[in-house]
Amino acid sequence: MAENAVVFKREVPVLQRAALSAASVYCTQVPFLHTEQEVEDLDMAAKGVGMANKGPSYGLSRQVQDKIDSKYDQELELVLVEWISRQCGADKPEPGKIGFQTWLKDGCVLGELINSLSAGDKPVKKIQSSTMAFKQMEQISQFLSAAEKYGVTKTDMFQTVDLWEGKDLAAVQRTLSALGSLAVTKEEGTYKGDPSWFFKKAQENKRDFSDDQLKAGKNVIGLQMGSNKGASQEGMSYGRPRQIL
Repeated sequence: MAENAVVFKREVPVLQRAALSAASVYCTQVPFLHTEQEVEDLDMAAKGVGMANKGPSYGLSRQVQDKIDSKYDQELELVLVEWISRQCGADKPEPGKIGFQTWLKDGCVLGELINSLSAGDKPVKKIQSSTMAFKQMEQISQFLSAAEKYGVTKTDMFQTVDLWEGKDLAAVQRTLSALGSLAVTKEEGTYKGDPSWFFKKAQENKRDFSDDQLKAGKNVIGLQMGSNKGASQEGMSYGRPRQIL
């Protein structure tokens, strides 16, 4: 019995090697089919774009990611790249989502952008190019904090992973568009670009009325109150009387 046990222990590695060998032969003979988006994800991983442990999505996760990616606007990308390059003098990236993400991923361009829009002290004190992940994400976080102080609402803000991992680049576009709209609206002289690129936000228009004007307004019957010719019941009908049989 003991001898058989020893033989079994010796045979296990042999069986494992045989199984691994068969699996490797199957993998080499049967190719895997990937969608266009999966090939793009693999290409991004090979280029070092995104998290090291983030692989391509499949199934329901792929459907959700495809829906998010479909919101990315190629035309808006051209406008944002042109504006940012004029605003802070940054070199233009390669066209496309991967080029757009790589351009902004380290946070340096974003820091230069928010500093160029500030009339006073620069909100991002130190901008330094780095290949370290936590340094890049820290600079992105500094940009987001400065953009919120500038006036961008929280609902228009993207998350750090949306840019650094490429999870939602459309959200990055929304944040930059909101920032451009604020820059056009404030008219502080720091905006460099075509004002028609972004919508100008609505501003309040306060009116000051004198006491006499307020009193005169009380004597005016508004059209929303009914007829302006005086109250009258002429021609009014309440329907036929109830017939009791």
